[in-house]
Formats: sequence, structure tokens, C-alpha cells
Amino acid sequence: MEENRKEILVTGGAGFIGSHLIEELLENNYKVTIVDNFDPFYSKDIKLKNISGVINSPYLKLIDLDILDLEALFTQLTGSYEVIVHLAAKAGVRPSIEDPIAYQDVNVKGTQNMLEFARHKNIKQFVFASSSSVYGTNINFPWKESDVSLKPISPYASTKISGELLGHVYSHLFGIRFIALRFFTVFGPRQRPDLAIHLFSKKILNNEAINFFGNGSTRRDYTYVADTIHGIVNAIQYTRTPYEVFNLGNHQTVSLSEMIQTLESVFNKKAIIKYLPEQMGDVPITFADIFKAEQLLNYMPRTGFRQGVINFKNWLDTQ
Repeated sequence: MEENRKEILVTGGAGFIGSHLIEELLENNYKVTIVDNFDPFYSKDIKLKNISGVINSPYLKLIDLDILDLEALFTQLTGSYEVIVHLAAKAGVRPSIEDPIAYQDVNVKGTQNMLEFARHKNIKQFVFASSSSVYGTNINFPWKESDVSLKPISPYASTKISGELLGHVYSHLFGIRFIALRFFTVFGPRQRPDLAIHLFSKKILNNEAINFFGNGSTRRDYTYVADTIHGIVNAIQYTRTPYEVFNLGNHQTVSLSEMIQTLESVFNKKAIIKYLPEQMGDVPITFADIFKAEQLLNYMPRTGFRQGVINFKNWLDTQ
């Protein structure tokens, strides 16, 4: 029955991670409202396709709304929300270097608006999508949440730190439980078309050159989307402390060279490589210590990198 369903507000819910989360929440007896402004960073059609399998659910509401419009948040969002999952943001490290002011507006002011909404609507659980990029050039691997030496090297990363700190303020002053989740290079079906695995796969299939930055030694902690969703769902239910930051990674690293070799193997096709110098804003390695998330969120990644790439290829074949 509908009245037995907890109501959750998910910003950015039509995106890559958001759409997978929506499906999981609906399957787990939640009522969901999506707020998404369909930012033109990539096609609205892709986002609508992401949620096409659930858009007709009686327990799902989609509202086209910009989180920078505080007045509209209060007038258009009228549900009895128990939790906010705030995924909406301007995404991408490299684009943030080109347009840092827009990233500051959406990612910091937008997060503050959602916290203000939670405060005035008496919503006591707030889950925030942060990023591994906050660690920046910190060389203490694997990265632990307890390490306060954050060294961001992109405007995007700095906005995510700002969001975490705003959450601490609102938790302390207004009693909102704030859970910040630092995502580590999430991949899988529906991955954004600008992200490396999706972009490189398309280029391999189309016989186009892949831009290969640096010497191939940069490493990423690739995390399969279903594992990330598992962490988010457990964070929604987390009640032990008023404020926490968690790494949601895979505790494995894959080099750029290894990633391309895996794509070549899975797609059974050689990549064409265009070698270029390293890019500004890119960190040399991301590597998550996930002990805290294992202990407090019962988080345990289950999908290895190669299997995740196979799953992604199987999805791409249907597009």
C-alpha cells in the first residue's frame, strides 16, 4: 500500500547513478520524487531513457526543477519526504576548470538550498554525493576518511568539500543527519557518455582515436554502479551518528593502460591511441580505504572491473 512507503526526494535522479538508485528504491517499497533540471551537459533524451523503465510507476514523480530556484523548491515539492538523496551537481573535473563559477553556484549554493529545504521541511536524513576528487594530490594511499589533508586540484573537487562542510554545519545547528558519500569512478550500464569507459568504448567501436593522456600509469579505483547503489541505500537507512563521511570505492586500482587493454579484450578490438600530455586537474591515482564503510554501512563491493566492463558492453549492445 502507498501509505506504507517512505517518501524519498532524489535530486539528479534521471542521471547515471540516480536512475539506478530510483529503480532500487522503488523495488524496496519507497515512494520517490525525482528533481532534475536536465542540465544540457549531456542529452535530456539519454536521461529520460535512463528512467523509461520506471517512469509509469504510481510511486514515482518526476519534477523538472532547478535546485538553484529556492522558491520553486518550496512551492513545487509538496511531499512528506523523510530523506533527501542529493545527487544533482554540475559534473566533471575538466569542465569545472573552464567554468568554475557555474560549478560553485550549482554545487555549493544548490546544496545549501537543498539543506535549507530540509531544515524548513523538517527532513532529518540527508545523503550527499561527494567525490574521491576531494583527496586531490594526497599521497597517503589508500585514502581514509579520517585523513584531513584534503588537497583538491579542481574547482569541482573544491565544491564537493564545500558541500561536506555545509552538511556539518546543518547537522550541528539543525539536527539533520548528514551522510557524505565519496564516490570513486563509478561505471557500468548508463554511464555518462563523457566518462572514459563509455567514451573509449564508443571510439573503439567506431575506429576513432582515443586521447591517451600521460604515460598510462594514472590509476583509478573503478566502482561498479550496483555496488555504489548498495552503499547509498544503506546510507539512507543509517542512524548511528549525526554526521559521517564514507568512501564508496572498490579498494582496487586499475591503470589507464590496463583499462584500455580490458576494453580491447572485452570488445575484441584494438584501440587506436593518440598520445597527449597529462591534463590539468587530473590526479595521478584514486584509491579508497573502505574499512569504515564496511563496518558502519555494511558496504561490500562485489563486482570486479572486468565483469563490470562485460556488463557495460552487454548494455551498450542494446542501445
